[in-house]
Amino acid sequence: MPSAQFRIESRYPLVGRLLPPSAFKQLYTDPSLAVAVAVKSVADPTRQEVRVVHVPSGEIIFRTTDAAHPG
Repeated sequence: MPSAQFRIESRYPLVGRLLPPSAFKQLYTDPSLAVAVAVKSVADPTRQEVRVVHVPSGEIIFRTTDAAHPG
């Protein structure tokens, strides 16, 4: 059984009306699921950065645009 290795991070509040609060505190085994939850977890992923991080390596495997802080 694979270990949970992916975490969702953001400097913005993570919210989701259709997702339980625990969805934003847990680790995910499936990177695709983590990305899907991440995109649904901020009000506007085109303006608010949210990341999915591979925990063991610290590598960011997915990042939305952070228009307020480019680069």
